[in-house]
Amino acid sequence: MANHHPKKDAAMQLTQLIYVSVLVDRDESVLGSILESSVRRNLQNGITGMLLYADGNFIQALEGTEAAVLETYQRICSDTRHDYVTTVHADPLRARCFAQWSMGFRQLGSQEAADFPQYAPYFEYGFDASALQAAPGVALDMLRLFCGGEM
Repeated sequence: MANHHPKKDAAMQLTQLIYVSVLVDRDESVLGSILESSVRRNLQNGITGMLLYADGNFIQALEGTEAAVLETYQRICSDTRHDYVTTVHADPLRARCFAQWSMGFRQLGSQEAADFPQYAPYFEYGFDASALQAAPGVALDMLRLFCGGEM
């Protein structure tokens, strides 16, 4: 009979967390340092994900073990460059959606709003947490679309 360790299994369960936040003071000069530290830390912690930026706001998917995702999310919540951090979605995951990215990134603007009018209301004036929470699946669909993944 094999030994079964529920706590160990739970710690290894893949989790996906999607959140939105506001860039403090809309200071885009910090985007490079946010990306650099995200890539470095995510590689160390086995986190993959995608970050979109639009009009002073972020939406990000984090994927990894539950412990690593929660630790990363807590660090983001404490980061003085982020404000109004709000969870949009958090669920167990069978397989990573962004396995190829330690942190993919794309900045969205008027061209993406024109090209994808069905998503424009969610990001044209910054990411709207309540609208994304009310439309399950839209956040993940946008993240996949804008990273070049399949929908």
